[in-house]
Amino acid sequence: MLVWRGLNLLLNTMEYLYLALTAFLSATLLPMGSEALLLLYAQDEGLSIIVLAVVASVFNTLGSCVNWWLGCYLEHFQQKKWFPVSQAQLVKAQNHFNKYGKVSLLFAWLPIVGDPLCFVAGLMRVHFSYFLILVFLGKSLRYGMLLFLLT
Repeated sequence: MLVWRGLNLLLNTMEYLYLALTAFLSATLLPMGSEALLLLYAQDEGLSIIVLAVVASVFNTLGSCVNWWLGCYLEHFQQKKWFPVSQAQLVKAQNHFNKYGKVSLLFAWLPIVGDPLCFVAGLMRVHFSYFLILVFLGKSLRYGMLLFLLT
């Protein structure tokens, strides 16, 4: 019985770790999603829905922090050929960010626009604590709503 509990705990831990990795990578510029895995794991009675929501929110936010950091520290490479954004695209993104403001970071969870939004926030030198609070709040609300609708 003790061996079974230990094995079950290990498997549950691996599921949380896999969700953490998936949530983190899906918030970077990699084209991935973590919602399907979260919803799949939420149906497992051996896993805590609260822990799943916290793990997904924290690690998805940390992935967005990578995009913010890239925006802060890669801007000086924008003249290089390999830089993924042209000067015109950069100016357009900065204008949109200025138009809608920092509160738009609440929508960093949106597909397609969320990752570049975090990158532009870094370019615009949004204070990290402000960035972190807004992104975490938006992502937590998204995961919370998904889990609420599931249960």
